[in-house]
Amino acid sequence: MSQPGTLILIMAIAVLAPLLAYGLRRRLSVPLVIFEIALGILIGPDVLGWAHHDQVIDTLSDLGLTMLIFLAGYELDFAAVRGDTLRRSISAWVISLGVGLGIAFALTGGTAAKSFVIGTALTSTALGTVLPILRDSGDLHSRFGTTVLAFGAVGEFGPVIAMALLLSGRKPGASTALLLAFAAVTAGAVFWALRPRPPWFSHIIDKTLHSSGQFAVRYVMLVLAAMLGLSHAFGLDTLLGAFAAGVITRLILRSAAPGSSTEVLGKIEAMGFGFLVPLFFIVTGIDFNLDALLDDGRPLALLLAFLLLFLLVRGTPLYLLAPRDLSRRDRTALLLHGSTCLPLVVAITTLGLDNKTITTGEAAALVGAAMVSVLVFPLLALRLRAGQAMSHPFASRPRPGASEEPW
Repeated sequence: MSQPGTLILIMAIAVLAPLLAYGLRRRLSVPLVIFEIALGILIGPDVLGWAHHDQVIDTLSDLGLTMLIFLAGYELDFAAVRGDTLRRSISAWVISLGVGLGIAFALTGGTAAKSFVIGTALTSTALGTVLPILRDSGDLHSRFGTTVLAFGAVGEFGPVIAMALLLSGRKPGASTALLLAFAAVTAGAVFWALRPRPPWFSHIIDKTLHSSGQFAVRYVMLVLAAMLGLSHAFGLDTLLGAFAAGVITRLILRSAAPGSSTEVLGKIEAMGFGFLVPLFFIVTGIDFNLDALLDDGRPLALLLAFLLLFLLVRGTPLYLLAPRDLSRRDRTALLLHGSTCLPLVVAITTLGLDNKTITTGEAAALVGAAMVSVLVFPLLALRLRAGQAMSHPFASRPRPGASEEPW
């Protein structure tokens, strides 16, 4: 199918996916991303063969991933995750990295390059994937949701830092210096964002909010582009820049236009979740190498092994180091959400394939296990949380004004 035809097909699936999620909501609460990825596989070259994308669709998909990470950075409330919760989340990821690298070295017979790829992939959390699920379930601003955001943020960007140090091909000293330089510039940007804006800034935001000017939206896009350019200039993964842009944007809007920040965010979310983000997940399904996974029994066996390792390497430290005020069900749900991974696994395996440090079958097994984690783990976590809500009549309800619809 031609590129315009493929884009139309992708957008048709983006419309169909929430209809399917809505239709099944009374029988089974299935995360929307499940339908997007599964339908992408269905129309991909290894099943129906209807969708074949080119550079334009690849670019749109990359923008979707960027927007996903940007929104994750915006939602992170440092006032809520600082202190003990933040220390626990960092400690949990450091433990995951140590265990992951140790297991990877054992599996590969001590091959350093392949061990770095596999070990780093085992430590990631798909915060951008979990974020819309928490939002749709009404958990995003609860104590549980804030904890997932804290642990997930470290699990999203700890691997990005590890990629820069272990997978960039540069010497560790040079990579560390670049990371520290990027961190210093980002800290300066955060300090600038906290400074009071002049009165005209908030005035023009209010005046153009419902006009073709859309100053606030354009300003947010400028911040995002600047941070992406900065991360690229430092030779770092652009996901790090996208997350930093989300944090900075939140600080700017909350200080300069507190009355309009929610509406501005709604416009950005409409752009992201209405177009770019579903396109990324659908293209991920289209790109999945099903033939390599089914070529012989080894990739399938590796898929199951990697799926269990996600729970062991990433999930177990989350359960053990979760805040003590969380119930056992919530800690298990945190384990499942934290073990959900996909975007960074795709990025890490792509680097491994480009450097020829892992095989196509190994990459398919890793990505396949990550996709199964997205398909299964959040659903199990939702059912656990629903069971807790039913068993505790005074359990927390969604914040006032939040939609009770699951999508």
